[in-house]
Amino acid sequence: MNNSVVRNMDWLTVLLYALLVFAGWINIYSSSITDGLETSVFDFSQYYGKQLTFIGLSTVFIVLILAIDAKFYQRFSGIIYFISLASLAGVFIFGKNIAGQTAWYNFGFMSIQPAEFAKTATALALAGYLSDSQTNIKYFRDQLRAFLIIAGPMVFILLQPDPGSAMVFASFILVLYREGLPSGYLLCGLGMLTLFITTLIFGAIWVSVAVFLLLTLYFIWRKRKKKVVSLLPFLTLMVITVLVTSSVRFTFDHIFKQHHRDRISLWLKLEHDPEKLREIRRSIGYNTYQSESAISSGGFYGKGFLEGTRTKGGFVPEQHTDYIFSTVGEEWGFAGSTAVILLFTFLLLRILFLAERQKSKFSRIYGYGVAAILFSHFTINIGMVIGLLPTVGIPLPFFSYGGSGLWAFTLLLFVFIKLDANQINEWEDLNDATVS
Repeated sequence: MNNSVVRNMDWLTVLLYALLVFAGWINIYSSSITDGLETSVFDFSQYYGKQLTFIGLSTVFIVLILAIDAKFYQRFSGIIYFISLASLAGVFIFGKNIAGQTAWYNFGFMSIQPAEFAKTATALALAGYLSDSQTNIKYFRDQLRAFLIIAGPMVFILLQPDPGSAMVFASFILVLYREGLPSGYLLCGLGMLTLFITTLIFGAIWVSVAVFLLLTLYFIWRKRKKKVVSLLPFLTLMVITVLVTSSVRFTFDHIFKQHHRDRISLWLKLEHDPEKLREIRRSIGYNTYQSESAISSGGFYGKGFLEGTRTKGGFVPEQHTDYIFSTVGEEWGFAGSTAVILLFTFLLLRILFLAERQKSKFSRIYGYGVAAILFSHFTINIGMVIGLLPTVGIPLPFFSYGGSGLWAFTLLLFVFIKLDANQINEWEDLNDATVS
């Protein structure tokens, strides 16, 4: 790694990364300490000690990422993508089943989850394809190929099954939209999701009737404005509505797993039987209930570092991983939670700013891919922990315990930092050549 790369790195982004990693470790430490237990900060049998090891190895990965020629990431983006797909397929042969999911490679001293690294590979592949001069995202053929790049890892991850991680890949649609994908795709996706949720709540018949009335009012309004009115769009939308609403109950009852149904039922308040509702809250909803209780007990300023009673009592399962934000809420309160959210927000805005200043189309698209992945993890995880979204089991970037997650997010971010630094190097070389 030469001095110019170090000099031209965006140190503000690096600082935000370091602050998030440090804050994450502090909260992992707090959630791992038990009252009356005297342990060293460097006790590597504890989660916080292992996380220190992961952080140390992350610095090694950062040096390697920055030392590699920036052109490597674009030139070999396709190969990296197919290696990633092979690693996802390989877990079904060589992988380890944990909690009903075949998603990890077990190396004895640790486990690696390839789905986390597949996000970087997909972001690179998508950037490589969209930056090709022969690709035009306004053409359906190229749109289909871009969707297939996104869908490839999603299929393998869904088969594990890990719907939470698969869901994150859908955020790449935002990247396609930034590059010129017609807004109709976004509207269609949001419409399908709205139909699915409202049908579960109100039933297929009532949703179909409501859509029919809204469409009728819309066409009456257009006619009064003396605009061209065609029955074909009306009939097409009604047919789609009826097909979607009719399939919702079958999909929910026969395709979703029982724990998925329970989580959605709890989230949308679909279950009205008091006995079944209590059972769901004691099982599937227990984590969310305890997490909400821990956060609400923190008040505005929190109970203080290592003073969280629910954290110390171990009330929140998996608090050091997916539910790490509940430790922030209890011990640091609303003020600390807001500070963490602001750190993530500043990081996302900084990435978007850097992406927009890229002269290379590949770098810009990859930057938006980084922002999309981090944004989806951030919003889904915190929404899940505070009860606004159903539990799907994805980590909070740079915060949650785990080597795979930390290394994958570090790789995702620092490849972009390298691409950005390389652009500045090229500007300087061009200026020097011009002066000479």
